[in-house]
Amino acid sequence: MSIVAEDADLQMQWTRWVNRRNAAARDHLIVCYSPLVKFVAGRVGAGLPSNVDSGDLISSGMFGLIDAIERFDTNFGVKFETFAVPRIRGSIYDGLRQLDWVPRLVRSRARFIEQAISELEHKLGRGPTDDELSEHLGITPQDLAKWLSAIARTTLGPLDRAIAGGSEPSAPDDAVSGSPSAVVEERELSLVIRDEIKKLPEREKLVLSLYYDESLTLVEIGEVLGVTESRVSQIHTKSVLHLRARMSAAGLT
Repeated sequence: MSIVAEDADLQMQWTRWVNRRNAAARDHLIVCYSPLVKFVAGRVGAGLPSNVDSGDLISSGMFGLIDAIERFDTNFGVKFETFAVPRIRGSIYDGLRQLDWVPRLVRSRARFIEQAISELEHKLGRGPTDDELSEHLGITPQDLAKWLSAIARTTLGPLDRAIAGGSEPSAPDDAVSGSPSAVVEERELSLVIRDEIKKLPEREKLVLSLYYDESLTLVEIGEVLGVTESRVSQIHTKSVLHLRARMSAAGLT
């Protein structure tokens, strides 16, 4: 992805900033790469309720852009956009957490479903069906579908963040400049998540694989499974809550 055209002037500004920490060069780079923030904010905002102001997302993303510029070194061997996007996205998620955009009722229902999944899995020795889950919660299958659709908006971003919390509270990925211990911990957590995915019901496992590994859209997954996009969204949300319940039971969230 290249939102900003590279030219000799831009390269000169990078040289002035990296070598001399020239403040004017830094300001020039911020202006040049601001379209990248708008691009990432637009992608994140596409899955959010309409009451979330896109201007707030952009403002939060700018902090990530500034952090990326201050940390970036041209000797990293990666394009600046590749380095910056996770930080911009992470700053936007942090801003969403501060805005507390997820309604309290939605958070509560997510916790109820997690707890119900955990209790039923312990009782049945397998993941519960939607009918079993709705009966345990004392609601209709139709109400469960509505709950999952509302909760779907909270399962944003990469799988590890979706599991970690409803409003993406974690910091951006830092694989390039993070400490070695942080990188090792991240890899270990990823392995644990992958191992837990193998224990999910087949349909939940398939949806996660198609969405995160094969990068299929919800519409495309629906075509594969022969169901609607909204149904895929519900299955995806249930699988994330299922994983969250298992990780919580193991003391890993």
